[in-house]
Amino acid sequence: MVDFIGQYYLWFKALHIVAVIAWMAGMLYLPRLYVYHANADVGSELSETFKIMEHRLLRYITNPAMIAAFIFGALMLWANPELFKQGWMHLKLTALFLMFGVHGLYARWRKQFARDENKRPAKFYRIWNEVPTVLLIVIVLVAVAKPF
Repeated sequence: MVDFIGQYYLWFKALHIVAVIAWMAGMLYLPRLYVYHANADVGSELSETFKIMEHRLLRYITNPAMIAAFIFGALMLWANPELFKQGWMHLKLTALFLMFGVHGLYARWRKQFARDENKRPAKFYRIWNEVPTVLLIVIVLVAVAKPF
């Protein structure tokens, strides 16, 4: 199995990058929808439209992309377990697990909006909109520069 993974390593890497791009698109857009949704009146046509948009973005783009990024990343680590011995990989994985946590928060908040139970102002979501960006910068810089 490791031979198969090693043989197709670059394909897995390319698919991992594509999946990460799609995942980050969702992670950057979803909280922006929350910003606008927080300002919409509960029960309004606009609020109901945001519910549909948020559900579809999370269910059909963000979640599958996250799963694909995880699978292809795991395959690359399986093919090259020596990466676990490098310090930069520990930082990358830490930032990645924080990204998983943010993803979980976004999913929870979507459910709250779906039930018309949001109590947070738009500014709260504006701030959280920046968190995936910061984590993405850390992940990319560490993965490319491998500083330690």
